[in-house]
Amino acid sequence: MPVSKPLVSIIVPVYNAERYLRHCVDSILGQSYRNLQILLIDDGATDASGDMCDEYAAHDSRVTVIHKHNGGIASAQNAGLDAATGDCIAFCDNDDIMHNNNVEHLLMALQKTHADMAKGRWNQIGVSELPVTIESASQAQSLGALTLIDDPLNAYQSVFCKTLRILGGAKTEARYFNEANWCRLYRRELWDGLRFKEGHYAQDIRMAGPLYARTKRVVDVNEVLYYWLQEPDSVTHSQRTPAFWHDNVTAAAENFEFTLSHGVVPYRNYFGLTASVRDEKLGLRESSRQQIHASQTNNDDYDKVRLLVARLSHRDRLKCRTLAIIRRGENKIYDQLIHAMQ
Repeated sequence: MPVSKPLVSIIVPVYNAERYLRHCVDSILGQSYRNLQILLIDDGATDASGDMCDEYAAHDSRVTVIHKHNGGIASAQNAGLDAATGDCIAFCDNDDIMHNNNVEHLLMALQKTHADMAKGRWNQIGVSELPVTIESASQAQSLGALTLIDDPLNAYQSVFCKTLRILGGAKTEARYFNEANWCRLYRRELWDGLRFKEGHYAQDIRMAGPLYARTKRVVDVNEVLYYWLQEPDSVTHSQRTPAFWHDNVTAAAENFEFTLSHGVVPYRNYFGLTASVRDEKLGLRESSRQQIHASQTNNDDYDKVRLLVARLSHRDRLKCRTLAIIRRGENKIYDQLIHAMQ
């Protein structure tokens, strides 16, 4: 970053988000750091979202709107990356809220530590919590404690069970990050030559390995800087089809192989592989419209998982299974909490 006030490009994929879009964009426009390029990518929305984007662009020169045919979130993210001119890149989902200090504090962390990526903490919120969240997100706060992570790919793969993060304390929690792109600030060059694979549900899982492998250093900011809106009927929480599970198996398999090739044990992807192929089988059994093709796909996925797991040492396989058991228990509790959110 050659200047003290670098331009930060914020990419917001927008699709049928008229209900919450204003909360999201207003939180970006209200950032304490002002040198922003705000890219609203209208991914063929069929509601008023596209018009709302144009309205924002007409009133703030920092906002650029790109209207495109619907191609999915990966396509929208790629369009944003292609149009971004900032020294740093950030992403925000179209129904989430960024804390007022999000960009400022993540940028300060990058500049202080010379890291490649800065990440903050986030809270999950229900729709009923939006008013108090908007108020809280507008309140200035001090920069949180910084923790450096010099092995991002290993941290991503090994630190993912909430139970063990609690037992491990603050240093372990700081090493946790998932494949989500929001509540991050990236140096632009990290994305050179990298684009999301389009036409898939799990585009972020596919990107995690290649992105974190080229990331030399991550800095964690111990501060809530993002609010993730939970809706039980969203794609993340309700999309449960054979195609969805198969895509998750395939994405985890790609990342599993990639991670192994870099000498890192893919603990997280082991869980993703085994959980998705199991869910795929259970879903097909419960479906009254089960198809032969889908069943064969599940058999192929099972064989793929078996062959990949066989590449692990007995010791690593045992640790993978142990972490997967812990994570499955946590996910049952997590799903109940999400569906109980109002």
